[in-house]
Amino acid sequence: MSRVYNFSAGPAVLPEEVLREAAEEMLDYKGTGMSVMEMSHRSKAYDTIIKEAEADLRDLMNIPDNYKVLFLQGGASQQFAMIPMNLMKNKVADYIVTGQWAKKAYQEACIYGKANKIASSEDQTFSYIPDCSDLPVSEDADYVYICENNTIYGTKFKTLPNTKGKTLVADVSSCFLSEPVDVTKYGVIYGGVQKNIGPAGVVIVIIREDLITEDVLPGTPTMLKYKTHSDNDSLYNTPPAYGIYICGKVFKWLKAKGGLAAMKEYNEKKAKILYDFLDESSLFKGTVRKEDRSLMNVPFVTGDEELDAKFVKEAKEAGFENLKGHRSVGGMRASIYNAMPIEGVEKLVQFMKKFEAENRK
Repeated sequence: MSRVYNFSAGPAVLPEEVLREAAEEMLDYKGTGMSVMEMSHRSKAYDTIIKEAEADLRDLMNIPDNYKVLFLQGGASQQFAMIPMNLMKNKVADYIVTGQWAKKAYQEACIYGKANKIASSEDQTFSYIPDCSDLPVSEDADYVYICENNTIYGTKFKTLPNTKGKTLVADVSSCFLSEPVDVTKYGVIYGGVQKNIGPAGVVIVIIREDLITEDVLPGTPTMLKYKTHSDNDSLYNTPPAYGIYICGKVFKWLKAKGGLAAMKEYNEKKAKILYDFLDESSLFKGTVRKEDRSLMNVPFVTGDEELDAKFVKEAKEAGFENLKGHRSVGGMRASIYNAMPIEGVEKLVQFMKKFEAENRK
C-alpha cells in the first residue's frame, strides 16, 4: 500500500524521513538493545534524547535563556485551565476569541476569575481576525490570550495584538514552527504537537521564568503547576517519552531543511498554489478574508453540501485523505503543515480542477 496524501488537521502528516528513522530504531535505539518506548525516562540514553530535543527547539526558535521549555501532557486543552490557575493573580484576564479553541479557553478561564472577551470574530463565523491595534485591554488584566492560528476556520494573526504592556499568551498549536517567531513578544507560547511537530500526547509550553511562581490559585493540583515541571526539567513524572523522541527528530529535520525562515518560504509557496486556484475557481471558494488566511489550514466550500460530500468521497478514492471540514463548519479543509510535500498540494489542485470540470453546472 502506498502512502496517501494526508490533509488531516491533527494528528497529522509527519516527515517520511522521520518515520523511517524511527522505524529503523524501533527495536534497538543506538545500541541500547531496546526501543525508546521501553526505556526508563531516568536513563542516560533518554536524558540525552530530551535534552537534545530542548536544545534543538531553542536553537530553531531562538528561545532566550529566561524562558523555560516544558514538555507536558494533557494536550493544549489542559492549558486552558493551567494558564489561569498559574497566571491569574488578579483574577482578571482578557481573551480575543477568533475560533472554537479560543472560545473554549475563554470559557475555561471564566471558572477561575473574570475573563473578558475584548474582541471576537464570531459574528462572521470566525472568518476573519478582528483589528487588535487598540483594544479595551483591562487595566488589571493578568494577561491577554489569543489562539494565533485557527485550525478549524483557517485564520491567522499576521500582526500580534497590542496588549498595552500586558503579558501575551498564545496557543500556537497549528502554526508551531511554521515560520520564525520572536519569542520575547510573548509571556507564554504553547501548543499541542500533533498538528505540526509530532504524535499526539505532547504539549510544549515555552514560558518566561518570571511567570513561574509558587503563587498560584488555591487548589491548583501539583501536576498543574508550571513550577513543578520547571523545577524538574519536565521529568517530575513519566513524560510522554516516545512522543518527545519523535518531536526531537522533527526538530533535527527542520534544522536540516534550513530552519524556520526556509519553512516559511516553503509554506507560503505551498499555500499560494491552493489559494490561487481557489481565487480563480468557479466551483470552489475559500471561506476566509484574504488578508487573514492561514498558511497551515485552508477551508473551502462549493456552496452545495451534496457536492461537498461527493468531493470528499472522490478525493479519498484518489488518495487524498481527511479533507472533510470540521463538523462545526462543514465543507472541506486541507491542512498543509510543514511535512506536507509541495507535490501533495499540486496534485490536490489537479484533482480539484478535474472535479470542477466534471461537476460544473
